[in-house]
Amino acid sequence: MRILTAALMTETNTFSPMPTGWAAFEEFGIQRGREGLTPGVVTAPMLLWEELARAEGHEVVHSVATFAQPAGPTVRAVYEALRDEILRDAAEQGPFDAVLLLLHGAMVADGYDDCEGDLIGRLRDIVGPSVAIGAELDLHCHVSPAMARGADLLIAFKEYPHTDGLDRARELYRLVVDTAAGEVRPVLGLHDCGMVGLYFTQTPSMRAFVDGMSGLERQPNVLSVSLAHGFPWGDVPDNSAKVLVYTDGDAPAAAAHARRLGADFWALRDRVAFRGLGIDEALDRVASAPPGLVVLADTADNTGGGAPGDSTYVLARLLERGMGGACLGPLWDPVAVGFCHEAGVGGELDLRVGGKACSASGQPLDLRIKVRGLSQDLRTPSYSAEIVSLGAAAWIEIVGADIHVVLCARRMQGFSPMVFTELGLDIGALRIAVVKSYNHFYAAFAPISAEILHIAGPGAIMGDMAAIPFQKRSADYWPRVREPASI
Repeated sequence: MRILTAALMTETNTFSPMPTGWAAFEEFGIQRGREGLTPGVVTAPMLLWEELARAEGHEVVHSVATFAQPAGPTVRAVYEALRDEILRDAAEQGPFDAVLLLLHGAMVADGYDDCEGDLIGRLRDIVGPSVAIGAELDLHCHVSPAMARGADLLIAFKEYPHTDGLDRARELYRLVVDTAAGEVRPVLGLHDCGMVGLYFTQTPSMRAFVDGMSGLERQPNVLSVSLAHGFPWGDVPDNSAKVLVYTDGDAPAAAAHARRLGADFWALRDRVAFRGLGIDEALDRVASAPPGLVVLADTADNTGGGAPGDSTYVLARLLERGMGGACLGPLWDPVAVGFCHEAGVGGELDLRVGGKACSASGQPLDLRIKVRGLSQDLRTPSYSAEIVSLGAAAWIEIVGADIHVVLCARRMQGFSPMVFTELGLDIGALRIAVVKSYNHFYAAFAPISAEILHIAGPGAIMGDMAAIPFQKRSADYWPRVREPASI
């Protein structure tokens, strides 16, 4: 059996002012199979597929593997160039028996609201109707009719934070290879829940729901079960939570399972929906929190959702309220990082920090700071334990305030306490740690936290799901309306 693999990933916040162009993909690397793949977050599933395939005597051909940090829509020429390179490999290096893809599911480009559906459909035209095509998706995906029609299997992460990427890759491999061999015949049951939101799988209600999906997969004839959460800040028609159930040739059973799970998820809506705190509300809660480190998630400035990562709202309130014993990061400011490296460790200077990317970033802050630590390449584990780079970085202390900030030259959310500790900052001696992230920080910070609180705005990522100013996505969704007509 011959298998083609490829990875083309970014999550698009259509409200973000930052275009996603060549530099965004090149920052994380554009790898090509003919040149050999090096291990990393994006290539890990592809290398796993190769390992599994070779153990069974199959041949693997790798095409493009690339990722861009979430931001605004991808530049049309960039998307088309990367897509067409994958299509050329499919046409010129075929024939193939199977195609395995690592996609996000919420990628939007200029002129393309559904990049994944476009890519899968064009691949289907090239490889033909008998070739098994499967895609692993981030659970914050928009499942479109084109995606469901073009692929034999769509399997999304079950966990948020996304700690199960390789588990889902292994599952996809087995089912796609078995489909290509004629051993199973996947049919899809798809249910639209009519909901727009974010759902943390570590909470009790979501944990039970995810465990229920896994339990259903152990029933005879059920091949795979996914909940596509959707990505709230993607203004596309298919933005909605959806349940996907694949059975082996039993379409009525697949549809019935999907409807039942969809109804179960709908019944949980008030318990699982994200509700954050205002900045002052969160800071007020610090006083009543148990002794130890209180972690505040600055969700509205999460680069993993397409925000710039340079907002100053929370930092400004910490200063205005005189709340020392605090750290904040990572804050994206390449200019300030450069000045700190020039000054060197121990240097003291007046520094303008943050508030540079757009109006949602707030006002820049003019601070007297001392450089406490520097790194030419700050590297930390991500939610999947793969190492990510924040580029050049600086730990600064605001003079007279006992507030510490980690500045970075590469846009990245805070996955791990190592974003602070790698520069020498002992966060265990502090009361407050503000992390620019939505939920991917949770697994690493929970063991060292007395309490974790989520702040909802202000910033580039709107926390009120009912108020997102959609133009292409219908307003018929919960929580904007209590009973959507679409469900």
